[in-house]
Amino acid sequence: MPASTAKAESAGFSAEERAAMKARAAELRAEGKKGAKKAQGLQAVLDSIAQMTAEDRALAERVHVTVTTTAPELSPKTWYGMPAYANADAKIVVAFKNSGKFNLRYSTLEFQDAANLDKDDLWPVSYALQKWSPAVEKRGREEGRQLVKAAIS
Repeated sequence: MPASTAKAESAGFSAEERAAMKARAAELRAEGKKGAKKAQGLQAVLDSIAQMTAEDRALAERVHVTVTTTAPELSPKTWYGMPAYANADAKIVVAFKNSGKFNLRYSTLEFQDAANLDKDDLWPVSYALQKWSPAVEKRGREEGRQLVKAAIS
């Protein structure tokens, strides 16, 4: 992502992004019971993000965009009131813990057991996030693809 758009987007979702998310939620509701549940999950995630401080919200929005574009097979839902993304078995794979929720120094992107990350004797299950940058997004997309493949296999 070009640096110029990263700065513009860090202030929050653009009007176009909000409209696209609302349209997608409407499509999911129209798909029926399963689609309606997914739409409710998406709305719960968006509501959770909207309640965050400006700094946390900017991070959460970028995480949301990155996860949903990198792993569209994961379903958004809240988990303990935090934005999270679940696999087809409704198991949480990844969640965003905002710093304001527990008065922490930084927000984290956390992977749960369903992510199946255990390939060796040591692996990361949480990443600290202080600010979003093109480098963070690139790393997130690259590692996210690998992690999602492991999580859904």
